[in-house]
Amino acid sequence: MTYLEINLNIAPDNRPAAADVYNKYKAPFLKGIKGARSKDLLVRDEDVQVLHGFDSVDDAKAYLSSERFNQDVVVELKPYMQSASDVRIYDVI
Repeated sequence: MTYLEINLNIAPDNRPAAADVYNKYKAPFLKGIKGARSKDLLVRDEDVQVLHGFDSVDDAKAYLSSERFNQDVVVELKPYMQSASDVRIYDVI
């Protein structure tokens, strides 16, 4: 199992709109992205995190390079982000 963690600095007032973007792309992610296993939205006072589960590191990297991620998700979230996102990939051993 591999996790792709994306931390987003989104102001509390913009979080409902960002959650709408998350909800819009959750099902297509799980159905259409190779190796996708899970996708969860985690919210705390400091930031918002999207935690994606994949079969492999290669699948996570491929998603980060995909048109869906770069042309859809990133474009729709950009107006709500206060700074660049922090992206990390973890491999469970």
